[in-house]
Amino acid sequence: MTIQINNKYDFSKPNNNESTLDLQRLKELIITNLFGGLPRPVGTILRKLIYPSIFHSVGENLYIQKDVELLGADSIDIGDNVKILRDVRLNAKYLNSRLRLGNNVCLEKGVDIHIAGDDCLIEIGDESFLGPYVCMAGPGNIKIGKQVLIASHTGIYANNHREHELSREGIVIEDNCWLGSGVRVLDGVTIGKGCVIGAGAVVTKDIPAFSVAVGVPAKVIKASKGGVV
Repeated sequence: MTIQINNKYDFSKPNNNESTLDLQRLKELIITNLFGGLPRPVGTILRKLIYPSIFHSVGENLYIQKDVELLGADSIDIGDNVKILRDVRLNAKYLNSRLRLGNNVCLEKGVDIHIAGDDCLIEIGDESFLGPYVCMAGPGNIKIGKQVLIASHTGIYANNHREHELSREGIVIEDNCWLGSGVRVLDGVTIGKGCVIGAGAVVTKDIPAFSVAVGVPAKVIKASKGGVV
């Protein structure tokens, strides 16, 4: 079953002809190469002032550390008080696609988010945290809710190789979930509100709200705080 995400965002670009896209990419390369490697505190101040010119939209108090790689920054929306730490890679360089980071989102060192195809939305809700080296990839839509904690080296992949084609059913992780280190979430999965997923689990099927799930494949073992199983 394909997961549908209600899309409230304007995916259009001012002009998506080839020459305009080339100019946008050139501007992105010039700015990131000039300012992307500057160390703190001067670098973070300059990036806060200059990087909004290459993003689609940016809120207040943007904080970006050095060596962050951006591709398709004009398809990225950033809320207020967002922190992007060093060695993060954000690739939204695809047609009619968008990456949205909500307010107070933190992307720890080495996070890699790759849209990986046209017509894709990846959305990370307010006050969510992605730990070091979390990997997330489309081309299916991915919706991360509010106040979600995702520990280091977790992989969230909205694609899967079928017999004749690549799937893109999409993934939803609802509000107030906690994913332990090294979790894998596969295409087509919804993890309900308030769930806890144990370290190293592989989530291949939907997990009901307020559940604790562990193992390969992940199975519900009990209720999380506030839930009944």
